[in-house]
Amino acid sequence: MGSQVVHALRDVSMTIERGQFVAVMGPSGSGKSTLMNLLGCLDTPSSGRYLLEGEDVSSLGRDRLAYTRNRKIGFVFQSFSLLPRVTALDNVELTLRYTHMSRRGRRLKAEAVLSSVGLAERVHHHPSQLSGGEQQRVAIARAIVNDSALILADEPTGALDTLTGYEIISLFQRLNYKGITIVLVIYEPEIARFAQRILRFRDGMVMDDEVFVTPYSGKERITEGADEEEGTT
Repeated sequence: MGSQVVHALRDVSMTIERGQFVAVMGPSGSGKSTLMNLLGCLDTPSSGRYLLEGEDVSSLGRDRLAYTRNRKIGFVFQSFSLLPRVTALDNVELTLRYTHMSRRGRRLKAEAVLSSVGLAERVHHHPSQLSGGEQQRVAIARAIVNDSALILADEPTGALDTLTGYEIISLFQRLNYKGITIVLVIYEPEIARFAQRILRFRDGMVMDDEVFVTPYSGKERITEGADEEEGTT
């Protein structure tokens, strides 16, 4: 920035194990977005290395990075980022069009994944016909339909009410139980407690790395969330 050098991330060295559920927290400008862009192969580091499943992706070319994103990484955004003029099924199937799968195979796979996130009866609905929680479930289905090893979620509950937010995080937790590695940016401490591990950033550095022996279960948090909702006027 002019003559000033701003280190979005500095001296960050970490290992995220396969199958971990990690929450990333910190104030605005702390480096969370830069971290997620690097993990998602959207940015490349100016120095250092990033190993994804043992492969150094730091120096890969654009085409190879695009291939890696499509085959290994799923993205979930706060704003859902669904195509409004097509159905939930078409939104999920779109990701598979970059593979060699047949059209029938793509459709069957997309239907199965939507069913796995509780949307078997909503596959032919457009985003405008779905609630916020249902739209986020479509976005999650789109992220996992390619059997991604890593899911990156940027404030996935930010646009949802408290109870729906608990339900979505509980869904992430169930996906994690199946072995999917999940890294999400979150602001609410009570939501972050679903994770196995919390990384706290400030000024581009990791200030705290907290690991939980027993994270909250989805059932506990949804029950508590329902009680909070009932007590609100």
